[in-house]
Amino acid sequence: MVKIIRNLFNLHEGEAGKKKTLEVVKDNISFTGSNLWILVCAIMVASVGLNVNSTAVVIGAMLISPLMGPIVGAGFALGVYDFILLKKSLKNLLIATITSLFVATVYFYLSPFKEIQSELLARTSPNIYDVLIAFFGGLAGVIAITRVEKGNPIPGVAIATALMPPLCTAGYGLAIGNYKFFFGALFLYCINCVFICIATFSIVKYLNYPASTQIDIKNQKQVKYGITVIVLLMLLPSSFFAYRLFKEQQFKQNANLFIEKEFVENGNTLIYKKINYNNNPKIIELAFLRKNYSEDEIKKLTNKLNTFDLQNTKLLIKQNATDNLEALKKDILNEVNKNGSFEIEKDQRIVTLEQKLIENTFDNKQLFSEIKTIFPNINSISLSNQNITTVDTTVVMTTLFYDSKPKLSEKDKEKLKNWMQKKYNLKKIELTIKD
Repeated sequence: MVKIIRNLFNLHEGEAGKKKTLEVVKDNISFTGSNLWILVCAIMVASVGLNVNSTAVVIGAMLISPLMGPIVGAGFALGVYDFILLKKSLKNLLIATITSLFVATVYFYLSPFKEIQSELLARTSPNIYDVLIAFFGGLAGVIAITRVEKGNPIPGVAIATALMPPLCTAGYGLAIGNYKFFFGALFLYCINCVFICIATFSIVKYLNYPASTQIDIKNQKQVKYGITVIVLLMLLPSSFFAYRLFKEQQFKQNANLFIEKEFVENGNTLIYKKINYNNNPKIIELAFLRKNYSEDEIKKLTNKLNTFDLQNTKLLIKQNATDNLEALKKDILNEVNKNGSFEIEKDQRIVTLEQKLIENTFDNKQLFSEIKTIFPNINSISLSNQNITTVDTTVVMTTLFYDSKPKLSEKDKEKLKNWMQKKYNLKKIELTIKD
């Protein structure tokens, strides 16, 4: 059984000659002539893709980029203790990195469009998952390099490990003076470089590549200690960012559950939601269609936050949301621009919002519970705005359809009509009995 498993995972089968593989790796290290031109073109393509928020263009740039060469070269150099190759690899990687940063910074500085897009935001907060992607992506890439038949993992590795976009995002951070973006993206780039290199080193050692020169045990230990220190330097902050990401996702899930249980299930139509985890205290900001809350109600809802594990959180409810529709639209559009996570264009979002407001003009569930208290004979209601069109114009008429057994008296009808007009500030309302 052990032999079968060993044969299944045998990397020596189909392995290319070690000498030939090393020659291929060395040929891909240099960043002069055509390689440098290809790099510059890839940077421009990636920068434009990030700028216009096009995932397809960004993927294309990853496939063009030759950045993997010196990183894999450094991994091989460490594995065979070739310090001349290591020096050459690191030198070329530095040239490629500085060139990429320079070109991306110049592009974003000159670009008239400097809005923060989702593709840019995705490269500013690295975490432990990026470490795993870089390491296992690097493993797949290096295994493919050492094969006689190269297969098709290399393009996939280039996309998964994503070396080019973080560099371009770092350039964007420099161009707009946002150093949080710059250092976050640069850290992600360093994670990718280091763990692709470590994955390469691991495969080289596993395949028993011979040392280029005899090296004493002391120097071998120094290499291993150096790699261990670098791994820890990358893992510790990455783990911290991963923990923050986990806590943020947990907070958002709890916040959405709170909104669902305390508002939506009670028949309130939610038209605006903003959850801010990074504030202190954290903020949940909401607005509802034709529903206002008193200070006592907001206080009771705030007290319920702890039961949903939402400690240190402030609940803000926008009152009279439909009366301040234009301001609310601006808030929603600001969130669209800020998060960049909506694929629908702004105009489509506005149309969707307006349609929703028209379709849900009144909260009939809430209205029915109130009417039933005053007029127990009423069994069902439906309040809506009707468009009455004539030759010359279109008039919006508010109509209440209701069913009552026994039927309401004329006095009760007048009382109901006056109550509805006062409640919704209406000049006129029509009452219609359901058949």
